[in-house]
Order: sequence, then C-alpha cells, then structure tokens
Amino acid sequence: MAKADKLVVDRPASTAVSATSTIPDAKAESDPKVDGKPEETPFEALASICSVLVVGLFILTFLGQNFVIPSGSMEKTLLVGDHLLVDRITLAPPAKWMPLVHYREPKRGDIVVFLKPVPDPDAEGRLEYNFLVKRLIGLPGDHIHLRNGVVILNGVAQNEPYAKLWPGDFYSPYIDDFPAVPTSEANGVTAEWAEQLPTTIQGNDMVVPPGMYFMMGDHRHDSLDSRFWGFVPRANIIGRPLFNYWSFKTPSDEMDRTSMGDRIAWMGHVVVHFFSDTRWSRTFHPVR
Repeated sequence: MAKADKLVVDRPASTAVSATSTIPDAKAESDPKVDGKPEETPFEALASICSVLVVGLFILTFLGQNFVIPSGSMEKTLLVGDHLLVDRITLAPPAKWMPLVHYREPKRGDIVVFLKPVPDPDAEGRLEYNFLVKRLIGLPGDHIHLRNGVVILNGVAQNEPYAKLWPGDFYSPYIDDFPAVPTSEANGVTAEWAEQLPTTIQGNDMVVPPGMYFMMGDHRHDSLDSRFWGFVPRANIIGRPLFNYWSFKTPSDEMDRTSMGDRIAWMGHVVVHFFSDTRWSRTFHPVR
C-alpha cells in the first residue's frame, strides 16, 4: 500500500504546483460535506456488517464448511489438528435452482465427510450423530473382502499406497481378513452390524447394497469404520474436503478433554504456541 499511495500522491516534475498557485485547504478536502461525500450513518455501517455476515453464513451453510480432524484414523493423509474446508456442493443432490453447478456421484477413492449412520453417546450420555471423514472404498453393488490387509475389490487386489502399515501395526484377524472372521472376535462392532453383516456376504465377499457406501480409514489398524458399524447411506454424505487452511499439532486425546478448564487451557496453549506448533507446510495443502 505504501508504494500505491506514493504513486497517487506524487506528481511528475512537469506538473509541479508553482509557488503562486492556490493550495486547497487540507481540512476542506477531508470534509465530507465539501467533497460531496455523505458520512456513513451508524445504520449503514450496521447494514454493511450484517450483509458480510449473511454472505459468510450462506457460504458456510450451503457451499462450504470447516471441520477439524480429532483422531488419527486417516493418518497420514489427514493429521490430528488439520482444519479442513469442505466442499458441500459437488456431492450434493442436484438442485434445479443452481443449473450451472457441477454435481457428481461419489467415486471410489474419494475422501468424504459424512454423518455416521449410528449415534454415539456424548459426555453427558446423550446419543448424537457425529461427522466422520473416511475414504470411500465400495460403491453400491461392489464385492469386497480383505486378505492380509489388502482390499480385494470385485476380484482385483487394490494398490493403496496411502494405507501402508505403520511401525506399530500388527496383524489383526477381523481387521485384516474382513469379513471372513466373525464379528464376535472383534471389539467395537455394533450389535446392528453384527446382525446385518452375514446377510450381505456372498461367498468370500461382502456385497454393498443399493444406495449404500463402504468407508474405511487410511490408517486401517486405527480406524473404527464400516467394518465396525456398517454402510453409509447416500443421504448421509455431506461433501469432500478440499484443503487444509490451518494445521496445528494436537494430541490425539484432546477431543476427550471436554471440561471448561481443559478448553481454556487448550486455547491458551494455542495462543502461546501458535507459531511454533502450526504445521506451516500443510497450509492450503490439498486433500487427496
């Protein structure tokens, strides 16, 4: 701005004002009544602020939404403390009043945000449906099974470099050989899924029903996903993350600290360590 202001104020030498020229009164120039520019009334200022808030609320409600990653189920694609901007338009049902918008159906390999199909108890024990982010593995009609952690999709072993084992990961029968191992040998499987899963099995494969999707986390040994609570209905899919707008080093158990004291302490920690603990290399990092 300093350079721009200087270009506006400075004059070429050939047009310099002579010593005998009449110099306008600076006070008169700044007076809005002299300039013919009316002062902005408090009502107009309030209306401007409200218009900005309305536009921002519309964008966050219908076009995009921000989410923060609270767990490591998608590492290393997404890290705990990543703050994401999520596109809520592309995967939404087509709207006739927005004909120029590009809509499409979810695809295999998409990272999607969705409402978990089964509720979880909150800190007070009340049931609520939480937002999750996972990778879409199976479309309606797909035949899926895992062998030694490798996804076999419609008879073809999948190459998934984003799902490589971590050093602390060890073979787990239910996780790595799904659905051959009974749900009774796993922890965390919901009762509804334990009852439904056998009805979807054909031979060695689980078949995804119409209108449903099968989701898995990239960190397969640290992800409670469709293997544990079942399919995601199409209506539950919210959108897809576009990029990280901010990433901050966050403990994996921070989401469990819900007391007011813990929240105030965390806010203070963020203020003090904002520059040192921000993952600057992940700023505006696209999500793939």
